[in-house]
Amino acid sequence: MYAYCAARAVASLTALAAVSLAGCSLTPKGTSEARAHLAETGKPYEPRFEDRVLPDLPPEPTWSEVLHRAFLANGDLESAYFDWKAAVDRIDIAAAWPNSRLMLGYSYTLSAGNMKAFDRNTFSLSPDSMESLLWPSKAAKQGEVALAQAREAGARFRAAKFELQRRVLSAWADYAVQAERLRIARERELLARFTLDTAGSRVRAGGIQQDLLKAEVESEAARDSVRTAEANLAAGRAMLNGMLGREPESPLSAPGPTSPPRPLPADDAVLIATAVEQNPELEALAHRVQGRTDALERARLEWLPDINPMAAFTGSASQAIGAAVMLPTTIKEIEGGIKEAGATLRRSEAVLRQARSDRAASFVATLIALRDAERQAALFEFRIVPATERIVTITRQSYSAGGAEYLDMISAERALLDARLIIAEAHAMRDKRLAELEALMGTDVETLVEAKPSRATSPIPNHAPTASAAASMSPQENRP
Repeated sequence: MYAYCAARAVASLTALAAVSLAGCSLTPKGTSEARAHLAETGKPYEPRFEDRVLPDLPPEPTWSEVLHRAFLANGDLESAYFDWKAAVDRIDIAAAWPNSRLMLGYSYTLSAGNMKAFDRNTFSLSPDSMESLLWPSKAAKQGEVALAQAREAGARFRAAKFELQRRVLSAWADYAVQAERLRIARERELLARFTLDTAGSRVRAGGIQQDLLKAEVESEAARDSVRTAEANLAAGRAMLNGMLGREPESPLSAPGPTSPPRPLPADDAVLIATAVEQNPELEALAHRVQGRTDALERARLEWLPDINPMAAFTGSASQAIGAAVMLPTTIKEIEGGIKEAGATLRRSEAVLRQARSDRAASFVATLIALRDAERQAALFEFRIVPATERIVTITRQSYSAGGAEYLDMISAERALLDARLIIAEAHAMRDKRLAELEALMGTDVETLVEAKPSRATSPIPNHAPTASAAASMSPQENRP
């Protein structure tokens, strides 16, 4: 009988403990949306890297195909995603209630009194004496703090995505201009060879020896420029392949000089408004301020006492329930915690205010540089290059008629090559500034309201994916 009663008592207390330990999570409103956003964004990163199939690049990849592979292969971006995931998972930990483990106690009375064996057993159940049971509102507020931190981590991931996008597109623009430099360097080498051959013919006909020496120096310098351009192109290819998770020597075709630049389908007012509303770093700082505000409220809740309930019974002789009230007697500690939380909040507010000012200045400066690159490209493309081409044509005709020197024709050809290089550099500068604007806005320009492109740009086909679309594509969707 004793064993049966003791077993029932232990089973009852164990069942009560199991129910209590299951507990609940006082997760704040918005947690489900945060988890859904995380799950949708993280689909490409959930399989282990060894099990993923990265998309192969076609022989002549576009910027969107290059960017898509970079999103899937970059370890820093994947790391930022798992930081975000860990922050979302911490919401349940912070908002869990009861927060304290249950302590199951047992004692046996050794008195010599005339007592039944079962009545000598005392069973008790209470929260862990080393950790008080929090008031539910405290756990709920901790969940709000954790949600704000998770949202901040999500914004940091978005900022990391646009920073990677900026670096890849900037490297792609540099790669394109390096390829154009190599093409122009080779054409310069051909002109230098023609000049050398002409100078040699003139010397044999009694011309000045100094002209031949000068032509030889120019020819060697042109050949050296070709070698330098080839080395720079190879270095740029290695850097890009590293960003794409490929071997450094893997072949990678650069865009040609006729590849249309990305359009900017919005006026400056739309761009500035978008930057103010959607900058990912400012969003992260705003969530940090919200988290500090919730942390201040949580510090103030320390003035509420914690209550530790308990239940016990001694055989069939007595049953008891009670509670221990943990009074907030650590006044200096509580006041210090509130002051610290308030100071941290003020610091975060100051950082956010200054960041808004800095990002606004950076955005305007970048936008000015972009518009200037557009102006320069348009000037050379629509005015200087056509005029130079006419000069080349006229000089050739004059040379054929004997009215111009051979070197005059060569100088005109070189001037045309210089103009072509300036156009390529201006387009590359514009594309780099555009990538910086997207990082500051936290938005792909293709998603903005359509507007007339500037005369320095050409619209890309309507089916070209945006950078966001490239990021969300599965590895199989973009395979050639």
